[in-house]
Amino acid sequence: MRVNEPSPAAAATAAECAVHVPPVQEKGESRTRVVTAVTAVMMVAELVAGFWTHSLALTADGWHMATHVGALGLSAVAYWYARTRAGETRFAFGTGKVYALAGYTSAAFLIGVALFVAWEGIQRLMVPEAVRFADALPVAVLGLVVNLVCAWLLDVPHSHDHAHSHDEAHPHEHHDHNLRAAYLHVVADALTSVLAIVALLAGQYAGLTWVDPVVALVGSAVILKWGLGLTRECARQLVDLHPTSKQRDSVRQALESVDGTRVCDLHLWSVGPGRLVCVVAVETQSPLPLEKYREAVASAVTLAHLTVEIRPLPQP
Repeated sequence: MRVNEPSPAAAATAAECAVHVPPVQEKGESRTRVVTAVTAVMMVAELVAGFWTHSLALTADGWHMATHVGALGLSAVAYWYARTRAGETRFAFGTGKVYALAGYTSAAFLIGVALFVAWEGIQRLMVPEAVRFADALPVAVLGLVVNLVCAWLLDVPHSHDHAHSHDEAHPHEHHDHNLRAAYLHVVADALTSVLAIVALLAGQYAGLTWVDPVVALVGSAVILKWGLGLTRECARQLVDLHPTSKQRDSVRQALESVDGTRVCDLHLWSVGPGRLVCVVAVETQSPLPLEKYREAVASAVTLAHLTVEIRPLPQP
């Protein structure tokens, strides 16, 4: 049996292992902190204004912003925790899963808020209340502006254009998925702000007061869908469930293309945003240098850590 001998070539490969390197860039962390602070201020303004004007749509948008602040706050803490403890070897495969744990907690809170807003919307449809549409409308517009500014601050789609030019085969491996999720969540907030503005305009100029609680129900559905989706994605990473078998099949095919090699055990899973770990065992009657197998895996998928075990092929 031959398992990762500390040859010079293997040592060079080990030096490239990224699981104990801080998994995010400082730019992503600083942007998240700024967006969290700006959104927190707007969240308080919308909740206060929604309570004062009795606008449930504005209140729902404020709660959606509150969940956004919570999610971004947890992301900021996760950035800090993962960065400051990335080099600690007591984390077997680094601190990348801190993001998944923070996201799962945020998602649970999101689901609770969505159910609360939906219940309030149903109650308001049954027992209508007078809404100060003219007072609530400027706050809703300001909330939309804040969301657009936050999306500009995160600026995720443009920040990764350069990454695509380095590795077109695996472009997603270079992305800060945590920052990308924050960007998409800001866009979702902007959409609920637009819904709140539509409800307030319909109430003020058309007298359609029922639109306000209906829009709140739509907003709660958006929050619930986002929360459930985030829960599912985070849970997959927490239980080491790889999303597809495509990359696993690519690794198997690359290794078995090496003469006389058969893959007898293969594990491929995610340990953080854009970071995959592979543990594989191959059987062969004529073992080749370890680097030959490492190069075959590297041609199929980008990894943060790789362990290869070479076993003698059983005799017929």
